[in-house]
Amino acid sequence: MIEIDSHIEELISMAIAEDLAGGVDITSVATIGADQVGVAEYRLREAGVVSGIPIAVAVLNKLGITDIETPVSCAHETEAGSVVLIARGNVRALLLAERTTLNFLTHLSGISTLTRRWVDAVAGTKCQVRDTRKTTPGWRVLEKYAVRMGGGTNHRMSLSDAALIKDNHIVAAGGVLKAFEMVRSQYPGAEIEIEVDTLEQLQEVLAGNPDLIMLDNMSVAQCREAVGIVAGRTKLEASGGLSLENAAAYAETGVDYIAVGALTHSAKSLDIGLDLRMEP
Repeated sequence: MIEIDSHIEELISMAIAEDLAGGVDITSVATIGADQVGVAEYRLREAGVVSGIPIAVAVLNKLGITDIETPVSCAHETEAGSVVLIARGNVRALLLAERTTLNFLTHLSGISTLTRRWVDAVAGTKCQVRDTRKTTPGWRVLEKYAVRMGGGTNHRMSLSDAALIKDNHIVAAGGVLKAFEMVRSQYPGAEIEIEVDTLEQLQEVLAGNPDLIMLDNMSVAQCREAVGIVAGRTKLEASGGLSLENAAAYAETGVDYIAVGALTHSAKSLDIGLDLRMEP
């Protein structure tokens, strides 16, 4: 799951403050009594993989709503019409929480749902679906959590987690092996991944024994040949030119990972709505 740490709490506070902009919810104040009590049901309008429930609960708690039920757990494929969260309490607070909770739930559930589609596409192979750092600023921890809830795996969380030597590093360093040696020398304990564009580069970098090699924009045939060349000496990741339609073909080449930036930067929000009912 995910821990509601100080960073997530800050995001919640910022979202609520942004909604109020220093004022009040004038519609709710005008139409709803200060002591009115109701029940908010969060319901899926379409099927998908639910994600973000702990964050929605934290938003409600922040606004004084503590009577909460969560009939559905994160990471579960859930049918349209299902109620995923029920909150009871002050109606003004429930409606103040509405947009912020739904923003978290719909976006994160969209990522989890898209990730599950990719995971299903490569089922039956050893290949794992992996995310990238193409995340919304400030939301990286949440979006990578959503990837996990969809069955995917996380690449590095930050630039300081591991080394990824890409084409621009190679240009700046004066060569792929030189770049590799410089990283290994200064950070001997770091995991090192190297991006290669050709099979010739692949054979060159194998001599350095990197932890992982990224096959950038290579065809299915080239990835299959790369797997034969490496013969298990290191892990391989295919990146670029991937789609749900060709994911299985890439996975069947024998690569260990496929890197999919679309999981976080192009996921469609899952349609979730809030239905309010009043209590006597």
